[in-house]
Amino acid sequence: MSTVHDRIRSMIEANRVLLFMKGSRDFPQCGFSMRAVQIVNALGVPFETVDVLRDGEVREGIKAYSNWPTIPQLYIDGQFIGGSDICYEMYQSGDLHKLVEGHPSAE
Repeated sequence: MSTVHDRIRSMIEANRVLLFMKGSRDFPQCGFSMRAVQIVNALGVPFETVDVLRDGEVREGIKAYSNWPTIPQLYIDGQFIGGSDICYEMYQSGDLHKLVEGHPSAE
């Protein structure tokens, strides 16, 4: 039987860009999640989302996994990037673009 951290690790490893959020990409359930979706959409790369409201174990587990207390949380290439504010700052500075450069859909 796998632990929630094993499940989370599997999700992260299976998706180059993964956003843990409240709600879905099409129907975010909070302003921070909406902002994060808009940022990742603007990068122009494929990404997946995980609705933490549908799974309380993942909702709490992702906070411990990343050692970050809030949601949304963005992962790129297995690396935890941050929440909505950090993603916004990195998008504005161009650092987020650099992380996804070279991805076939970004060229």
